[in-house]
Parts: sequence; C-alpha cells; structure tokens
Amino acid sequence: MLSRRGLLAGSALTLLAGCSSSEPAPGPPPVPAPTGPSPLRDPVTVQRMPSAARGTDVDLVLITPEGVPSSGLPVCLALHGRGARARTFLDLGVPSALTEAVRAGIPPFAVAALDGDHYWVDVGAGDDPQRMLTDEVPAWLAARDLRPPSAVFGISMGGFGALRFARAHPDLKAVATASAALFVSWPDARSRKVFSGEDNWRAEEPLLHTADLKAESLGIWCGDADPFLGADRKLVRAVNPAVAAFSPGKHEDAYWRGILPEVLKFLGQRLS
Repeated sequence: MLSRRGLLAGSALTLLAGCSSSEPAPGPPPVPAPTGPSPLRDPVTVQRMPSAARGTDVDLVLITPEGVPSSGLPVCLALHGRGARARTFLDLGVPSALTEAVRAGIPPFAVAALDGDHYWVDVGAGDDPQRMLTDEVPAWLAARDLRPPSAVFGISMGGFGALRFARAHPDLKAVATASAALFVSWPDARSRKVFSGEDNWRAEEPLLHTADLKAESLGIWCGDADPFLGADRKLVRAVNPAVAAFSPGKHEDAYWRGILPEVLKFLGQRLS
C-alpha cells in the first residue's frame, strides 16, 4: 500500500514532466555531433547521442554563458527529475540565469544536461545512467573542447542521482541538489516502483551512505512545503553541508526557478 507521503511525492514529481509529446521540444533542434574537438558555436546546443550504457539515444544539452568563449570551460552536469528530460533545464531558464550570473561576476562555466531515468542508477534493467555519466560523457565533452565534469546539480530524482555521482567522484568541486528525492525507509522507496529490491535501494540510497559525501562541496536546497523536506533535513543533519537552504516553496518549477541564481552562484564560485 502506498504511504500518504508516497502519494504526495508521486503527485508532486509529475510537475517536473516537462513538455508533453504533443508540444514542441524546448530549445533548438538537434545538430550533428562534432567529428573532432570543436568549440561550441551557440550558447545552447542540443545533440542526440547514442549511449551504450543506457542502451538508447539521449539528448545532450549544452549551455554556456552568452558572449563567453566555450573552449576549455569547466562543466557542471545537470540531472533532471522523474518524468522530465534534459531539455527541462531550458524550460527552467538555465541559459538566461547562467548568463546573468556570469555578468554579475561569477566565473564562467558550462552546464551539460542529459536524459536519465531510474533515479539515475542501475536497477538491473540494462540501463545504467551512472555509467553513462562516468564512462561516456567526458569524451562527449572533450569532443566539444570542454573539460570533464567537475560539478553536478540535480533536481528531485536528479538530486538522488547527483548524490550518487558524488559518492563515486569525491574529487568534484561542487554538488548541488534541489528538492532531492530521498527515502528514509524501504517502504517509502518501494512505493516509487523503481528499484529492483531492497538490496538495490540500500546500495544506492544517499541517506545510507552519507559518509561518502564531502560537506565542504555540498549545497542542499528544498522548499518548506516539499514532500521530501523531512528526508532532505535528515541529509543536512548527517552531512552538515556548506549550504543548507530551506525556504518557502513546493516541489514545482516556480520554486526551482526562484533558487536557480543561488545554485548557479554556489556552483560557479567553487568551479573557479
């Protein structure tokens, strides 16, 4: 039986679904991938990439500040929520917010958003988003004359994935989560119908591996009316991150747009 919390979370997470199939995809149409290292020509580029790790093609959405040469920029990965996709970060206004942050004095960096699923972990379905991020994305970035990922930002389900990525990459300079979809117990996690079993969830759940997270590089944001508020507060108590920001807001686009400038500032200051 679904818990009340599980029902609330399920309703809230649907808000991050992005555009439906009947709506035009946000952002520019995909363009061919470069055959050799090639700086990006536009502040927003969408390319369709074959991922062996995921067993499917994915969108690679690259966002750089306007008026800034892209060559050699550090990169922050952007991981979307359940039901959403890489292009959701365009809907949320990341291109304009990143440009505004850099114009305000934040050192420039690039954002690389990918399509993911299954809380960004391997649940035994032949689809391993973490392996894509670790084994495939660095080469995709190098082909565009960008540095390997040195930061990660995740929203909701993407927050779960960002923390899992951080566990495997302790050298990251910055890790940021917004409304991270975390689970304080197996019944809560089971209600999402994603994990293959309790052992799979226990191996991946960030709340069960907080010793693997570096407090000085971690920033956590969550709205005070978010169904994951309790779980995110538990993470803060366990890790004591560099930033823990709980402010008015729900599990919705309006909240994430509102905190985006703070998150980009946090990331940019550490990436420099």
